[in-house]
Amino acid sequence: MKVLCFGSLNIDYTYAVEHFVGAGETLSSASMQVFSGGKGLNQSIALAKAGAEVSLAGAIGKDGIFLLDTAAASGVDTSLVRILDEVHTGHAIIQRDVSGGNCILLYGGANRSITKALIDDVLSHFDAGDCLVLQNEINELAYLMDAAKSRGLRVVLNPSPMNEAILALPLSQVDLFLLNEVEAAQLSGCKTIEMTDGEAVLKALRERFPSAAIVLTLGEHGSWYADDSELVYQPAIRVAAVDTTAAGDTYEGFFLASLLRGESVQRSMQLAAKAAAIAVTRHGAAPSIPTRSEVEP
Repeated sequence: MKVLCFGSLNIDYTYAVEHFVGAGETLSSASMQVFSGGKGLNQSIALAKAGAEVSLAGAIGKDGIFLLDTAAASGVDTSLVRILDEVHTGHAIIQRDVSGGNCILLYGGANRSITKALIDDVLSHFDAGDCLVLQNEINELAYLMDAAKSRGLRVVLNPSPMNEAILALPLSQVDLFLLNEVEAAQLSGCKTIEMTDGEAVLKALRERFPSAAIVLTLGEHGSWYADDSELVYQPAIRVAAVDTTAAGDTYEGFFLASLLRGESVQRSMQLAAKAAAIAVTRHGAAPSIPTRSEVEP
């Protein structure tokens, strides 16, 4: 089984700050670093490092060619990424505070230049039963989901960043959702439910999307999984975080790769939680993602 991660590739400009800048405030940063990033790139690298056979599709400008080298060095097939002449690579401005938390400003760039012709060409390399992994940092998602389902691919969606465009997608076509508490609250409509009550949130989500399996990550409160036959909880692994960028992408990649390898849901969640815990002890997005041998020595 092959995995196609069709998503964003970004250049991440990460600034170390004492606190997140407020409205009207000018704030000096302690440092600035440039990293490889973008949810598509991060998740494809996590999948590959976890042992999956994964291809990355998307678009970059000529200024982002080094991103392909980063992905390829981790075992990702990058032959389906298009290099465009007329646009810049997408980028992110990331503030990282002293506790390791972050806030992110995205510029779509080439990530917003996906065409239906490109989608058709990319999907021609995949067959029924293969897995398509999506986020919300590229355009033409509805067409991509329809085209993938018509070919018999299984659709995995991490609706991040969550916005109104997600609600307009054919969400009934999703086979597996991977959600944090913000995404879960907006998708389920359960504004009166405490987000730390994983079982209640999952029940609301399953009522809305009865044919989909759901992974719910709640940071220090652990993670949950639910489908027609299982309800599984995984406690968080406590570490001293220095940078939480790409923690969710790392979790998703390791969970999905382990599940596709035939591991149980519980085992896949354990490995994903451990991988994410390692990632937050390192700086950067893609560079923070551990290898399978680090997670499962």
